[in-house]
Amino acid sequence: MSISKIKTVVEEMVTPFLSENGFELVDIEYVKEGSNFFLRVSVDKEGGIDIDECGRISEFLSEQLDKNDPVTDAYFLEVSSPGAERPLKKAEDVRKAVGKHVYITTYEPINASKEFEGDLISFDGEELVVKVGKKEHAIPYAKVAGARLAIVF
Repeated sequence: MSISKIKTVVEEMVTPFLSENGFELVDIEYVKEGSNFFLRVSVDKEGGIDIDECGRISEFLSEQLDKNDPVTDAYFLEVSSPGAERPLKKAEDVRKAVGKHVYITTYEPINASKEFEGDLISFDGEELVVKVGKKEHAIPYAKVAGARLAIVF
């Protein structure tokens, strides 16, 4: 089974359980590191998620994976919080981050830069505006390579 198919199947398995329990799926990764495969599921909720909740989700997902067996290789299952520098994977994630400090990378330079760290001023679904220092940068969403929340030191 392809990596994208595994991710889709896992998402379909876990999303109803997460929704029923007030959690949000942030990301799913299926990667090979060295000789080991890892299935990583990142989950969050309003106010943050704790280790016991990650354990509960891991137990549920482990049972579902054992029943449905979409992954043929041996792997390690990891369920975790996305952390303080949560990735902004979907447009809805970016929308929720308006007013917060973010780190954005782009596929090509915009205003002579491919990296922007500052306050996300707005996002209309097509373009996001990041204020870096005193300057605002309008970035087309289609040109965003990566986005995450950023911690201000």
